[in-house]
Amino acid sequence: MSALLITALGLVLVCLFGWWRQTVTRNAGHVDVIWTLGVGASAVFYLAVGSGDGWHRLLAAVLVGFWSLRLGAHIWRRVHGAEEEGRYRAIRQHYGARVNLFHFFFFLSQGLLAWLFALPHFVIASHPGGHQLALIAGVVVGVVALAGEAIADRQLERFRQQPGNRGKTCRDGLWRYSRHPNYFFEWLHWFSYPLIAWGAPYAGWLWLAPLLMFLFLWFVTGIPYTERQALKSRGDDYRQYQRSTSPFIPWRPRS
Repeated sequence: MSALLITALGLVLVCLFGWWRQTVTRNAGHVDVIWTLGVGASAVFYLAVGSGDGWHRLLAAVLVGFWSLRLGAHIWRRVHGAEEEGRYRAIRQHYGARVNLFHFFFFLSQGLLAWLFALPHFVIASHPGGHQLALIAGVVVGVVALAGEAIADRQLERFRQQPGNRGKTCRDGLWRYSRHPNYFFEWLHWFSYPLIAWGAPYAGWLWLAPLLMFLFLWFVTGIPYTERQALKSRGDDYRQYQRSTSPFIPWRPRS
């Protein structure tokens, strides 16, 4: 059985379990954990069974493994045992009695996306070797992105833990220069794999990964929802933050 088919079947089973579980807990937020860990597990599997250059496979596995475990743990701490996030509550209210049917296809679609976003590592797994400068560049970009995203998440978490900050907007650290530094570094992270894959068959297609991630973050699941929720909960304080702070790429604040 091919590695692609094995990961596809595995993701289907995990997503079906996640769908069943949300019918019990009434919390669909765990689908984000499934997506993150699903990408990481599929990618590491491809790299482990691949026959390509060992350094390319090892370094890519370390990067994607660390990304998956850190982000998955971060999301798990945020959603497990907590009230369902606003976007999923809105979906539940909108679909009413049909929400479980909607979630059935939604969970499976997240499995499909996880399978697609793991494909760069299927390409890296057959890398013939060489192209050391591109490999080094990919690792450097990946490390910078992972560090930036972890720092941004930690700064926001620390800000939210202060009772006096309730209803206020975080402007600490990286959040002074971007309204969504965690999303920016998540996007930057996906540039590392086309660089690591440089010289492998079909490597050119991997530049679609950062493009797709940007489209999702900018138009679908990231910035639009986050900004709507922030305006509801923080009002004028967040409007002022929007006027003074770059929406995505870290930049000098405007007066």
